[in-house]
Amino acid sequence: LNYIVEDGLILIPVLYVIGYIIKHTNILSNRWIPLVLLMISILFSIFLLNDPIIDRVIQGVLIAGVTVFIDQIKKQNFEKEGLNNEF
Repeated sequence: LNYIVEDGLILIPVLYVIGYIIKHTNILSNRWIPLVLLMISILFSIFLLNDPIIDRVIQGVLIAGVTVFIDQIKKQNFEKEGLNNEF
């Protein structure tokens, strides 16, 4: 099952880097970062993908969800154990 189209996969590391920059420059409170990434993901998906508009929005939501999920996995598995590796 392929939920995220292949063309949208490039947005995952892009959003991760954007979230990292926002977090470390203290532009916004940490609680707003997932919402900002969601909006950016939907905008990028609308402009980059060649699907109907509703599919592009759904792809944006899925891509943002994967990005935040990866960050949470990193935090819970590496930072909690004191490894604190930066990816």
